[in-house]
Amino acid sequence: MQSYWMKMTEEQSTLELRDIPQPEPCPQQVLVRLHAASLNRGEFILGHGLHGKPGTAKAIGMEGAGEVVKLGAGVTRLKPGDRVMGRCPGAFSEYAVMGVREAMVMPATLSWEEAASVPLTFLVVYDMLVLQGHLVADEWLLINGVSSGVGVAALQTAKAMGAKVIGTSGSLEKLARLKPLGLDVGLYTRSADFYDAVMQATGGKGVNLVVNTVGGSVFAENIRCMAFEGRLATVGYVDGVLKAEIDIEALHARRLTLFGVSNKQRTAEQRAQSLPGFVADVLPAIAAGRIKPLVDRVFPFEQLAAAKAHMEANQHLGKIVLAMPGAH
Repeated sequence: MQSYWMKMTEEQSTLELRDIPQPEPCPQQVLVRLHAASLNRGEFILGHGLHGKPGTAKAIGMEGAGEVVKLGAGVTRLKPGDRVMGRCPGAFSEYAVMGVREAMVMPATLSWEEAASVPLTFLVVYDMLVLQGHLVADEWLLINGVSSGVGVAALQTAKAMGAKVIGTSGSLEKLARLKPLGLDVGLYTRSADFYDAVMQATGGKGVNLVVNTVGGSVFAENIRCMAFEGRLATVGYVDGVLKAEIDIEALHARRLTLFGVSNKQRTAEQRAQSLPGFVADVLPAIAAGRIKPLVDRVFPFEQLAAAKAHMEANQHLGKIVLAMPGAH
């Protein structure tokens, strides 16, 4: 079968399309014939911790959707022919194995491309907003980089929860396109200069939760914007700025909470713990269309390099998806 791999050096990564044997499912795994898989920026950013060691190579792709074709030992919840979506390593391949704990039955309302955009991104958002962020209705959420895949999913999920959302973006066009999805306040900026606008929008109280997809360049400004008992989620650092000042007085006096959202060091068991809650709390809203995964563009399988370049050009809104050979 065809499978994309990435070779790593200290300075760069290189994509390779390889012909490798079809994998076999181990116990509590299913073999999935993938129809679509979506791109995630962190997998391609050097220093983001998702690469292998320099001089090594690994199969890439982190989430996808397809049909179950074979069951590993002990799998009783699924059967061949089931349409599933989930996180799985090596998703930029014709076939991949998926842990049965990670496999979610696709809502019939979703296309393959939409389903491939759900597992990793929306589970990250669920972690940020619900499990760690404790967001509730009528609270204010600030999203740095609201037009990213995670940003759009966070916007949609927060609105389904009844929250109010402020989002920053360096594109007026993207902010305008997000208004119909419920964006309450769109701030046109790529700089750390949004404090006054946030305070004006929130009546001087600040935001209850911040989702920082940008990195250290906006960290201090986010702290300034936080309300009493506010929470700040760090989920990425596309700006490459990994150090930032922390206002200890604000942290102390306002009883702030700072937390990270990453699966890098979590075990498979830890990663899977949030699945039942997500299926109960968020998936019904996706199935009913109250949350609709936003797909920016679908690239054919042989154009992964072009899909990666499209992502790195920062012109997309929502998720970029790779369609597998023969997908329908």
